[in-house]
Amino acid sequence: MSHNTFGHLFRVTTWGESHGPALGCVVDGCPPGLPLSLADIQYWLNRRAPGQNRFVTQRREPDEVKILSGVFEDDRTDGPVTTGAPISLMIENVDQRGKDYDDIRDLYRPGHADYTYDAKYGLRDYRGGGRSSARETAARVAAGAVARRILGEDIVIRAALIQIGAVAIDRAAWDWAETENNPFWCPDAGAAKLWETLLDEKRKDGNSLGAIVEVEATGVPAGWGAPIYGKLDAELAGALMSINAVKGVEIGAGFDAAPLTGVENADEMRAGAGGKPVFVTNHAGGVLGGISTGQPIVARIAIKPTSSILTARKTVDRFGHEAEISTKGRHDPCVGIRAAPVAEAMVACVLADAKLRHRGQTGN
Repeated sequence: MSHNTFGHLFRVTTWGESHGPALGCVVDGCPPGLPLSLADIQYWLNRRAPGQNRFVTQRREPDEVKILSGVFEDDRTDGPVTTGAPISLMIENVDQRGKDYDDIRDLYRPGHADYTYDAKYGLRDYRGGGRSSARETAARVAAGAVARRILGEDIVIRAALIQIGAVAIDRAAWDWAETENNPFWCPDAGAAKLWETLLDEKRKDGNSLGAIVEVEATGVPAGWGAPIYGKLDAELAGALMSINAVKGVEIGAGFDAAPLTGVENADEMRAGAGGKPVFVTNHAGGVLGGISTGQPIVARIAIKPTSSILTARKTVDRFGHEAEISTKGRHDPCVGIRAAPVAEAMVACVLADAKLRHRGQTGN
């Protein structure tokens, strides 16, 4: 299986399957001398971990990370630091229930990658989706923790769930602090209450819902990215689109820019301190011509409803016979709920790579 690596100077390779003994990643290109402890990585993994509330899968995985290489500590260092060598991170799977999938080993689940994996490779790991499972995103979050060390504390990356099904937040009520107070990463307390009822109803019906996540990166200086084939917004879109179940990506105003006029969409500038411009609006989402503007980088991802549902659906088996299927096991009624930490991690990885490439070309 090819294409398990992304990035240029900051390169991440993930490995492992949903129901294998472990999964993880190898991070290459991290500069030496950066403080990096287990706690630095575990904090972010804890935010993505399953089983934390009734609205997500009840698979009990502690997601405890182990650092296998690339970090060193002795009396010459103030705690563990990166060495410049590849950083290998491992997360053991401890709560696999492969037998939950025995009944569907020969059936193609609608909305899943079952058929396409079979078509490409001639076989597939049917236990939880194998490599196509969202379980793989734990490794991305671990890599994102390393990327954040490269970016430093001046760059803040955070994400929020802004819509589940047809119920969107009230942007006038947006409060970043509220994302830590509810199980949805929702910045609107009122919307979070509505979602609780909505998801309880869908789960009882054996159904699921999609979602929209918005991610923002502040503190990114102007000048990162490249104007043609290394556009920062294109690489952000590609990284975010690679997340399981994501079916759409917007940067800035996104599709809402289409009905605007040029006068409405243009982000006018005013003179600012130190000769740097101040933008009046941010329809561009912090990127112009593939290069960061210094404004907040804003992106949104649309996530499809969970495909593993209890409601029976029509399908075929790998022998070409028509069949009916309902998926047992432990699944999220809305996979978007745990996507916020994953979106943050992917943005962090892209920005860390952009920082190193910018430094390599311009020296700063």
